[in-house]
Amino acid sequence: MANQETQLLDEIITTSRRKMMTFGAASLAGLVMAAAAPEAKAATASYSDSDILNFALNLEYLEANFYYLAAFGTTIDKANAASIAAGGPTAGIPITGSVGTAGTVSGGSMVPFTTVTVGSYATETAIEEGKHVLFLQSALGSSAVAQPAINLGTSFQTLAAAANMVTPAGNIPSSFSPYASDVTFLVGAYVFEDVGVTAYHGAASLLTMASNLLAAAGILGVEAYHAGLIRTTLNYLDPTGAAGLVGYTTSISNLRNALSQAGLLGVPAGTTSYDANPDDYGIATFTTPKGLGTGGAATAARIVDANPTNVVAFARNTTQVLNIVTGGGAVSGTAVVSPAKGVFFPAGMNAGPNGFK
Repeated sequence: MANQETQLLDEIITTSRRKMMTFGAASLAGLVMAAAAPEAKAATASYSDSDILNFALNLEYLEANFYYLAAFGTTIDKANAASIAAGGPTAGIPITGSVGTAGTVSGGSMVPFTTVTVGSYATETAIEEGKHVLFLQSALGSSAVAQPAINLGTSFQTLAAAANMVTPAGNIPSSFSPYASDVTFLVGAYVFEDVGVTAYHGAASLLTMASNLLAAAGILGVEAYHAGLIRTTLNYLDPTGAAGLVGYTTSISNLRNALSQAGLLGVPAGTTSYDANPDDYGIATFTTPKGLGTGGAATAARIVDANPTNVVAFARNTTQVLNIVTGGGAVSGTAVVSPAKGVFFPAGMNAGPNGFK
């Protein structure tokens, strides 16, 4: 098993610094630098429960397609024997809806899994994310938005380049693909899961119906299970950080942190740098200042991505989440842009009457 894991890890570890991609890099670099502008504020908007659930539905379309492609080699609207055997729908998941124009998915392919554990995780998560789509579509009824256009190909290389700009030592290969191996799949999944947790947490206070709040809390719990499993598995494969995986997670988390607080969105007044108030952490080993009671400091991997003071999951507003999944498309300088588009959502999300800001 050790030799197999080493072989998997070698597939994504580079021996020298690669030249960063230029595709999308200029706008992303400008966005990261804009994080020093304190006058930018999070957008204020009045959202209905339908708006919030549709925002979640867009994110679930993204995640479900990523996992379906990795596990089954198809998008969610196409049923196949493997997905049906695993408990998926027999006719595929509908991508049409009453609101917005249905888009297609570009990029992505089946991962050539070589370990049963990781392959099984991909299959289970694909079915679960697909059922989240069906659940939200059912809850929204005629108000459900159609699946927007989704990029699951070049989007990963764009973010790899941006992550290397924020954390050069991370050195994620410019040709990175989450579909190349078990390990690259885990790193790709790492991009999404923590974001889903923060999105559902951030939306909780906006929901007005108890039934919708309970549904969102239930989905948040499952997304947190997914995130914890990914982080635990990556830590198991690279416990010391020597293989480079820990560095990749640090780079990705630093980028998400920079993008979520671009223009200091959601950061207290007077803060002058996005990393002065982080809302994302990689799995690198850290030392706690003091344990409970009379306990001393402890050293451990950061499996739980949460506020280190109160250990409560981070929450992000819609603009912060949009800025991550669109690679900065929600913010231009210090102004909030609507509709936000780019990277994973090249044409933007399909939104309800109030849009997403």
